[in-house]
Amino acid sequence: MKKTKFLLGALLVIGLLVGYNWSSIERLIHVKSLFDADKIVYNFSHMDEVLFSSDLPRSGTVDEWQYDLKPLPETYADRDIIRTTANMLVKLQTTALVVVKDGTVVFEDYYKDTDKDDLRISWSMSKSFVSALTGLAVKNGDIESIDDPVTKYAPSLKGSAYDGVPLRDVLNMASGLDFDEDYLDPSSDINQMGTVLALGGSLDDFAADQNAIARPSGTAWHYCSIDTHVVSMVLRAATGTTLQQYFIDNLWSKIGASADAKYSTDGDGNAFALGGLNMRTKDYALFGELIRNKGKRDDVEIIPADWIEESTSVSAPPAENVDPAAQDVFRYGYQWWIPPHADGEFFAVGVYGQYIYINPKAGIVIAKNAAHREFMGADETGDSYMSQNITLFRGIAAHYSDWQHSPETKD
Repeated sequence: MKKTKFLLGALLVIGLLVGYNWSSIERLIHVKSLFDADKIVYNFSHMDEVLFSSDLPRSGTVDEWQYDLKPLPETYADRDIIRTTANMLVKLQTTALVVVKDGTVVFEDYYKDTDKDDLRISWSMSKSFVSALTGLAVKNGDIESIDDPVTKYAPSLKGSAYDGVPLRDVLNMASGLDFDEDYLDPSSDINQMGTVLALGGSLDDFAADQNAIARPSGTAWHYCSIDTHVVSMVLRAATGTTLQQYFIDNLWSKIGASADAKYSTDGDGNAFALGGLNMRTKDYALFGELIRNKGKRDDVEIIPADWIEESTSVSAPPAENVDPAAQDVFRYGYQWWIPPHADGEFFAVGVYGQYIYINPKAGIVIAKNAAHREFMGADETGDSYMSQNITLFRGIAAHYSDWQHSPETKD
């Protein structure tokens, strides 16, 4: 009888624990199947069904886009190859494409049964939004200097690999942290972070638990997504508010956004700063237009122009074993990318094919969403798919303007 009562009690406790944690288990199951071929397109427009999220209500006057719709180029040149634009969009598993020329929408379309109103996950495009808000906090004096150690603002990072690391190095993805960003390895650090997120854990704690140092900070670029969360920890502490509220007060209420957006969050309610923005594709383009216009909407400065200039220029050191004078590699600024042979262009990028490409000389902004499961691979010529996206964008930019790619000879 005692044994039976014990078993019944144990089963009751297990049942209560399972019931209590079922939502976490369910989220974890969703995250583990997030990128399955039959689910990825739907999931990327419904991330609030997968992760915790908080609303980002729009306010203020909606930006009313001007339209002058024209077809995309039928073909574009990729060195000695003439490629078909429509075929490349299919190959890149495109779900949305918006092209803006000098503030006017010249092309807009949605694919794979998605819709213009879908709130699409940014993934790492979100990092560039964090960069813009950091520049505002610097201008306002909330962050005294990006050469301050991050532990000045986020003391919970003391004793971690971030102890004493300047904010500048973290913005540059040169923190020195030994971090495995292999999305396709289930045991990688980035996927361990994903598990913490899915189970409702704390990303602050995850960042503070990082203690593996690969190299001195500032000596080499190494893409490390948790660096962006550390930037957000500094931003929250310096401004005394959540990243979500800072985003609403200083960007979303001023930019002319067309709809409410969402920020995926961890279990503490803190924004998934490194990849959690969800918004309409046209609003990604709207942010791109703000940056192309040096932080101004009409004549009102929202993000400091000097920060945009600084943050979108090459400032990160090269990756290890890369020649500092090399022109054939992607380089990095403060959470922005600069393509090889840049002609004043820069871009934000998220895994699986999310892009905001900005070409000031051509007056072009391109926002693209995708569900490209082979995004880490290369095409038949050996070019990475990131390179293929940039080549496509350059072809589109040339089609809608008199710009012709004329790369700068040095960074």
